[in-house]
Amino acid sequence: MKKNNLFTVVLLIVFSFFLFSCGNASKESTSSKKELSVGFSPGPYSDLFKATIQPALEKKGYTVKVVEFTDWVTPNLALANNEIDANIYQNTLYRQNFCDTKGVDLTATFSVPTAALGLYSDKYKAKSLDELKAQLQPGGIVSVPNDAVNLARALRFLRSIGLLTIKSTVDDKTATENDIDENPFELKIVPLEAAQLPRSLDGSTLAVIPGNYAISSGLKLSSSIVGEALPSELLIWFVVNTKDADAQFVKDVQEAYESEDFKNYFEDPKNEFDRFQRPQWYVDKWNIQNR
Repeated sequence: MKKNNLFTVVLLIVFSFFLFSCGNASKESTSSKKELSVGFSPGPYSDLFKATIQPALEKKGYTVKVVEFTDWVTPNLALANNEIDANIYQNTLYRQNFCDTKGVDLTATFSVPTAALGLYSDKYKAKSLDELKAQLQPGGIVSVPNDAVNLARALRFLRSIGLLTIKSTVDDKTATENDIDENPFELKIVPLEAAQLPRSLDGSTLAVIPGNYAISSGLKLSSSIVGEALPSELLIWFVVNTKDADAQFVKDVQEAYESEDFKNYFEDPKNEFDRFQRPQWYVDKWNIQNR
């Protein structure tokens, strides 16, 4: 009996040691992760990351892989499936909507300088909103993003510049083209995949184009007739699986974005980031205001 008891105690000690070791190994693998895969949709965020953040991380011993996707859905699916470690392409409204509808658990950790929506046109060469309104003929086609969050965002933007209104009985964060109330210019709203919006300028009167897709297609933010004034919830964030929110790689990426090297590159006039919205932490840290 004593031998059996002694054998049981030894087994428990060995098993406990095994669990402790595995637990520590798991924590260590997350905290000391040195291979990092980051996803992006088309546009300036991957270019900015490769020019400034990737070199800073490689100096710390990271092996960094940049993965570019062509849409707004796959980067989050890849993250949720642990195919990548993080992504930089979405605002908090989009992330929350995605998590709610897809049942995944993603966390926004810190915001980065962001290119806003803009109103573009090949048909009208107006240089201001007043010029556009003076020229705009009724019945024009306006192409907008077709995902739920950015469709509603585009409608709020069009409302803010006086081209339409949204029904007061509707939550403007979930509004669709069917919720337009007043439409003095009789605009026809046509939702399209975001990547198609720059190409839609050939056949549309106006297009509301997210900044990253505008830049990736060769459009300059300064060529928009009018740009969006971004509230904080529409800034782009560094997003990870919630289990990794406190991981060391998140802190190292954030440190790189907050570095003087990043600031110097971002503020260099030849890099044309002047029309980006700077997050409040950036404004406070460097005392540089948004233009």
